[in-house]
Amino acid sequence: MNIVFRIFTIVCIPFLLNCTTSQTESGTALEAEDYWPNAVFYEIFVQAFYDSDGDGIGDINGMTAKLDYLKDLGIHGIWLMPISPSPSYHKYDVTDYKDIHPDYGTLDDFKKFIKEAHARDIKVIVDLVVNHSSSDHPWFKAAVADKNSPYRDYYVWANRDSVADEIAKKEITLDSDNINQWHDAAGNDEVYYGFFIAGMPDLNYDNPKVRQEIFDIGKFWLNEVGIDGFRLDAARHIFPDERAADNHAWWIQFRQEMMKAKPDVFLVGEVWADAETVAPYMAGLNALFNFDLGYAITKTVQQENDSSLIQRLKEIRDFYQSVNPEFIDATFLTNHDQNRIMSVLDDNENKERMAAALLLTLPGAPFIYYGEEIGMEGMKPDEHIREPFVWEPGDAKGEARWIEPTYSTEEKVVPASVQIKEEQSLLNFYKTLIHTRDASPILSLGQLDTTGLNSPGLSSFYRIYQSDTLLVIHNLSNEPISFDRSEAINRFPEVYFTTSESFSVNTEQPELPPYSTVILSK
Repeated sequence: MNIVFRIFTIVCIPFLLNCTTSQTESGTALEAEDYWPNAVFYEIFVQAFYDSDGDGIGDINGMTAKLDYLKDLGIHGIWLMPISPSPSYHKYDVTDYKDIHPDYGTLDDFKKFIKEAHARDIKVIVDLVVNHSSSDHPWFKAAVADKNSPYRDYYVWANRDSVADEIAKKEITLDSDNINQWHDAAGNDEVYYGFFIAGMPDLNYDNPKVRQEIFDIGKFWLNEVGIDGFRLDAARHIFPDERAADNHAWWIQFRQEMMKAKPDVFLVGEVWADAETVAPYMAGLNALFNFDLGYAITKTVQQENDSSLIQRLKEIRDFYQSVNPEFIDATFLTNHDQNRIMSVLDDNENKERMAAALLLTLPGAPFIYYGEEIGMEGMKPDEHIREPFVWEPGDAKGEARWIEPTYSTEEKVVPASVQIKEEQSLLNFYKTLIHTRDASPILSLGQLDTTGLNSPGLSSFYRIYQSDTLLVIHNLSNEPISFDRSEAINRFPEVYFTTSESFSVNTEQPELPPYSTVILSK
C-alpha cells in the first residue's frame, strides 16, 4: 500500500517530529513528560530482544544499545517481562526477587540501563510476579522440607481430604489451563495450592510476614535500583475469587507502601476480566490492561466495521471514571500471552495498520508488544509468540537465537534496519502515529466522545481536551468511502493529520481512501 503521510503543523507536528513541547489553544505549554503515564509504552521480552555478548540470548546491555531505536520510535515507557533468576525461559517463576537472571546480566548492568533510559525521557517498569514464587525458591524448599519452618506459612497448605471436592471439580479458569490447582509435595501428607502450575506455588497473603517481604521487594527495585513502577502479574489472584474484596484491599495497601518509596510510582495491573470485575481494582492501581478493547479492535478490523466499538469503549470509560476519575486505561492489541496481531489478521498489513491507527488515536496509555511495529508474526505455543526480534538481514551480530523462529523469519518479516530506510514501511507508519500522538495533548490526554458519522466501514470519534477537539475518522474497508459534509464535518475544516495524499475535506462529499485515517481540527 502506497501511503504518503501529510501532517499539517496545527500543534507543532512536523513530519516524524522530534518536538518536546505541545501548545494548546489556550497557550498552555505541555512537555512530553507531562503526559506520563499517558505515554506510549513498549513491552520487551529481554531474552528475545538484542544479544550484546554473542551467546544467542538477549540481555540488558543489548537493550541499552537499542534505547536510541526506542527513543526514535517515540517510546516514553518500557515494560520488561520478568528479569529475575528463574528456572524457566519466561521467568514468571522467580527464585530470587532481588537480583537479575545471570543470562541477562547484573544489577549494575540494569542500573546503567535505567540511567540511560531516563536520560532519553524513557521510564521503566518491570514485571513483579508476587502471586506465586518458583517451587525452586529457597522459601518453598524450606517449607517443603520442614513443617515447622517459618517459611511453611509463606504458602497455602491443606489436608488432601479437605480439598477433595475442589480437586474433583477440576475447573478451568480464564487465566489458567491448570485443571488441578492443589499439588503434592515430596515427603508431605498435605497438598499445596498453585493456581497456575505445580512449579508456581501461590504465596499466602494472610501471613503478615509475606506481605512485608513483598513490600521490601518492591521498595528495593524502586529505591535501590531506580525503576519507575511495576506491571503486576495475575493481580486478580492474590486471594481466591471468592475473596475479591481482599484482593482490592491488598493493592490499596501495596500502593500506599510503594508511594513511601516513590510518590509517583506507576502500577499497572493484569486483571483479565469484564469491566465490572476490573473496576474495583482502580482503588489501588493506577492503570489496568484493557483486554476487551484489544479483542474489540481486532474484531472491528477483521470485519471492517465499527460494530459499536467506540460506543462500548465510551460506556466502559465513563463507568471507570465514575469509580476513579484519574484512572489510566492501559490499551494494547496483543501481548506476550496472545497470538501476535499480524498473525491474527492473517498477515494482512493493511489491517494491522488500521489496528495500530485505532490503538494510537484512542485514549489511554498504549502498549506496543516488541516487534509489532515491524510486523512480527507468531501463534501459540507461547515460545512462538516470543520469537527473536528481527533487526538485520542475515545472521547478523546482535540477533537473539534463544529459539529457532517459526513465524518471524526474515522471509516473512522485513528487518527493522531495512524498514527504517523505507518511508512507507510499517515501522515508519507506527513511528509517525506515535510521534503525532506524542505531540498532541488532545490525542495523549483527551477524552472520548461519539460522533454522528455512522457510515458502514467507518470508525469515527471525537478526542477532547480542555477547549480543544479533534475529529478522528478511519476507513476500515478496502473501498473508498464518501460521506456528506454533516454539521460535525463542517465544524472541522482543517486536516490535522492524514495517511492519504488524495484526501480533501474541501468537497461536498469528502472521500476517504481504503484503509486510511484522517484527523480533522477546527
